[in-house]
Amino acid sequence: MADTRAAAETAERGGAEDAQAVEALPPEQPGLPPSEWIRKNLFSSPFNSVLTVAFGLLALLIVRGLLNFTFSEERNWDAVRTNLRLIFTHAYPEEQYSRIWVCVGTIAVLAGLSVGLAAAETARRGVSVRKLSSSLVAMGATVALGVVLREPSALTDIEGRVRRDDSGIMRESFAEAMTDRWAWWLAAAVLASAGAALWFGFGDERRRETYVRPVELFMVGSAVLVLSGWIYPWGHYAFADGEFIAEPGRTVAMSTKLPWTVIWLLLAAAIAAGRSMRRAGAGPNFTLALNLCWLACPFVLYWVVLRDPDLDWGRVLSVDIPLGVLFAALGGAVLWLLTDQRIGELGRIIATLLMGVAVLNWVAGFFGWYPMLQKVRLSFLLVALAALVAHNFAGERSKRLRLLAVWVALMAVFHYMATLMNSPSTVETPTEALIGGFSVTLIVASFTLLFSFPLGVMLALARTSRLPIFRVMSTSFIEVVRGVPLITILLFFAVMLQLFLPDGMSISLIAAATLGYTLFSAAYLAENVRGGLQSIRRGQYEASDAVGLTAMQRTLFIVLPQALRVSIPPLVGQVIATFKETSLLAVIGAFDLLRMANNVIPSQTQFLGVKREGLLFVCLVYWVFAYAMSKHSQRLEKRLGVGER
Repeated sequence: MADTRAAAETAERGGAEDAQAVEALPPEQPGLPPSEWIRKNLFSSPFNSVLTVAFGLLALLIVRGLLNFTFSEERNWDAVRTNLRLIFTHAYPEEQYSRIWVCVGTIAVLAGLSVGLAAAETARRGVSVRKLSSSLVAMGATVALGVVLREPSALTDIEGRVRRDDSGIMRESFAEAMTDRWAWWLAAAVLASAGAALWFGFGDERRRETYVRPVELFMVGSAVLVLSGWIYPWGHYAFADGEFIAEPGRTVAMSTKLPWTVIWLLLAAAIAAGRSMRRAGAGPNFTLALNLCWLACPFVLYWVVLRDPDLDWGRVLSVDIPLGVLFAALGGAVLWLLTDQRIGELGRIIATLLMGVAVLNWVAGFFGWYPMLQKVRLSFLLVALAALVAHNFAGERSKRLRLLAVWVALMAVFHYMATLMNSPSTVETPTEALIGGFSVTLIVASFTLLFSFPLGVMLALARTSRLPIFRVMSTSFIEVVRGVPLITILLFFAVMLQLFLPDGMSISLIAAATLGYTLFSAAYLAENVRGGLQSIRRGQYEASDAVGLTAMQRTLFIVLPQALRVSIPPLVGQVIATFKETSLLAVIGAFDLLRMANNVIPSQTQFLGVKREGLLFVCLVYWVFAYAMSKHSQRLEKRLGVGER
């Protein structure tokens, strides 16, 4: 135990040195004047000048085409505005929509607490005023360039139809177009003026040494968006009681702007609370509880808040609670026995026999040999898995008691969630799915990442194991899954999986798709983690053995943290790919974000055939989330020094 504490103290000192290395960032180099920067980076040679001009013209043509397509009078953006609720939540009943806002508010509070607890005291964690001012000027110039590049607006008649003549669409003059776009010119001027004010208001040294935290920029930008909902006439568009509502001359509905305002206030309050707890020294103690809340968040929000299960309290008291108590006691007794240091090899034999019983229960369920509740089969499986790893936690009495407390908590949570999942929902929807649109995209992506990451880590560890059986099984699974297209896996789990389930057990389409995504993503994540494991030098293993760490301790506290740190870039790439691959849900019949835009909206009588607008909006949504994850990954890599040390 003394050696273990010494190793832990050494790790803490190493972590402190890493933190100091992160804080001791190199000073930012003085920036070049704009004219010199352009000459050095864009026109340093005749060849570079030709490339700059060619790619610049190509980029202008692409931007001009995109602007003309997006803002064309032929585009029917009312199809997107009116169906926003359909796009994000599909058929979730409007009278129950407060549950949606509760979910969003809960996520905002957890995110705010996480940001507040993780915020750095030093000013070097953020965006320099120099970069911020240049970005604002660049944004203003981009808006102004877009105003000029977009072709003049088409002329319309009293009924709003585009006027045409023999030469084609009739358009206003260029001067009239520039005058009509005064609001865009104003936005460009405000952005450029703000950037110039920051630039000239700070000296060169202060511009480089003064930093603004990203969270503050986000809060200011989101506050402007929320405030615009109360002031700017974005219009009121909705689909209610079978009728489409289009009121372009007013602000958005109170049922939209009020919840978003409350959510912004909750986010701001949570950030402030997190910072207060960090300054008071409660951050390390609260972080574990916050991480557990994040872990439970998808389950609670979906199965409790959104579904609002109708519990049969008679069955709960007579079946569910006794089963939970039984397996908590049974598993506790098994773990207490197997963590006794005197049991030796007998413990491994008992664990193997328990796994055999667990497998037998599933085989019997498939062939119908004897009836058994599904939660009982799953509980036996959890007991067997816990028994297989119990010997790694053998030790003192206090350590064994903590393990029993974790087991009892696990059984309580498992049986509670199993009861909720088996209870019917009180929320009635016109389709079989509880929710759809972008919400089901987030749900599937969240559960996929939540399950696939630990599974991928275990597969990577198994593939690098010295035991041939684990290595062969892991390698076979990874290579088979990676050799099969994702759409094939999704179709198999959506169509064929029901044939392999025991009698009396069924699985929903979304659950089957999530299972397919999880196995597919885990195979790729395993290879990413394996690459990180191979980067660990042999000296790390030898040092761990020298201080007396067990194989489990060495893996959890020494090897995995270093391997995952190295694997951050490919892991984030796989996370982004998994998020985007949820668009394949439309292929198996799920009402996800892509199907809303590609099939549902174009089938409406008022917007028959209107498809391009919705698809462009879907592209924007996917890009925003993928870009946010990419930028967060870059900040995480910089903070951990990936590629630098």
